[in-house]
Amino acid sequence: MDSLNSINPFAKRESHSPGSVITYKILTLASWLLSLIVSFYYTFDGRYLGHEHHVRTIWDQNYAFYSGFTQNYMITSLFWLALFVLQAGYIIHLFSTSVDTVNAACAVGSHFIVNNLLHSAWVLLFVRSHFIWSEIFLIINFFNLVALYFRHNAYPRFIHLPAVSGPLAWTFVAIYWNGALTVPHQHGLVWRLFANVFIWSILAFGAFFIAAYKDYTMGFSLSVLSASLGVAQFHRQAVAFQWIFAFTIMAVLFVLTVAVAVPAWAGKDAPWSRRQTRNGDAEQAPLLADP
Repeated sequence: MDSLNSINPFAKRESHSPGSVITYKILTLASWLLSLIVSFYYTFDGRYLGHEHHVRTIWDQNYAFYSGFTQNYMITSLFWLALFVLQAGYIIHLFSTSVDTVNAACAVGSHFIVNNLLHSAWVLLFVRSHFIWSEIFLIINFFNLVALYFRHNAYPRFIHLPAVSGPLAWTFVAIYWNGALTVPHQHGLVWRLFANVFIWSILAFGAFFIAAYKDYTMGFSLSVLSASLGVAQFHRQAVAFQWIFAFTIMAVLFVLTVAVAVPAWAGKDAPWSRRQTRNGDAEQAPLLADP
C-alpha cells in the first residue's frame, strides 16, 4: 500500500520531496498557462480564428444556441478573469519560502493540473460544437473537483477559492449550460419546464456547501454565476420564469454567504478549521488559521 501511495499523485501526503515540488511547479504553471491561453484565444472575436471557419468563439456559441442556461458574457468573463488572477496567486505560493505553504499548495496540485487540462479540452470541443464530448469532459472534471473538495476542504482561502471552490462552482453551472446545448428542440415547452426545475439545483448545491462546510467562497461564486444566468435570461425573454428564478437563487445564496462570511471575518467563526487534526494527521494543522 505504501508503494502505491508513493506513486499515486492524488494520494494525501503530509510533505513533498524537493523533486515532487519541482514537478508540481512545472506542471501546475504549464497547465494553467494552457488553460489561460486557450480560454482567452477562444473568447476573442471570430476573425482571429483564421481558417477555422467551423469554429466559433465561446460567446458566439453561447448566443448561437440560446437555452435556459445561457450565460451573460460580461459577468461570466469577469468571473473567469478574477479566477485566473487568483489562480496566479495560488501558483505563486508554490514558490513560497514557507514549507507549510508549499506543502499545502502541492496537496491540491494534482487535481488542479487535471482541472486545467480538462477545462482546456472542454473549450476546444465546445467552440467546435462537439457538445456531447464537451459535456463528458465537464462531468469528468466535476468528479475530479468533487474528489478534491472532499479530500482537501480545510485549506486557507488563497488555495481553496482559486483551486477548489471556484473551479467546482463553474463546472457545476457549465454542466447545465453545455448540457442544454446537447438537447434537440430545447425551446420546446417540456425542455423549458425542465430548465425551470433544474436551475434550483444551483441553490441546493450552494446551500449544501454553505451549511455543511460554511464555505462562503462557494456561495459567492455560485451567486455571481446565477446573476450571469439571470441577466442573460432577462435579455433573452423578459416575460419568463427563468430569470426570476436565477435572481432569486442569486439573492438567497448571497444572503447565506454574507451570513457565514461576516462572522468568519470578525473572528467569531473558523470555517477553515472544521476538521481537527487527529491520529497524528498534521496535513492541515499548520494552515488552520487563515492569514
